[in-house]
Amino acid sequence: MKITKLLFACIIALAPSVAIAQNQLPQVISVGDGDTVRIAINGKPETVRLGCIDAPEKTQKPYGPSATQRLRQLLPKGQAVQVRQIERDRYGRLVGELFLGNQSVNLQMVREGRAVVYTQYLDNCAVTKDEYLKAEAQAKQKRLGFWNQNNPIMPWNYRASRRRGN
Repeated sequence: MKITKLLFACIIALAPSVAIAQNQLPQVISVGDGDTVRIAINGKPETVRLGCIDAPEKTQKPYGPSATQRLRQLLPKGQAVQVRQIERDRYGRLVGELFLGNQSVNLQMVREGRAVVYTQYLDNCAVTKDEYLKAEAQAKQKRLGFWNQNNPIMPWNYRASRRRGN
């Protein structure tokens, strides 16, 4: 009986710290485009590039604006998120997977055809690599979002052509 009371007292004593810890999750400040988000981590702004995926650019109409809008729906301002940091990119951005509960936002964007798998960086998501590939294959088959075009220009090719001035 004493052990039960002690355990109950420990649970009650720890409950406020659990609630405080949950309130300290990073929060969305804004969405830049279909694969870039600004979040606040302990009050400090941080730009996050969604890892292992690539969304169409804003100027790739209508798919870029659509991807941005969908990410804004999934991650409204103030939304608490979990972050699995992968690395920092050459621009100093945190590259990572964002989660709402146990659901990957990155994977959701691919499932809906709002983003594609960035195969060049997919090894950074080794644990979920197969899920990404399966989600993209299903989105392609269903011709969802970006895949609802006959000859899609992959976002990385689109950026390269813009740099070359084509």
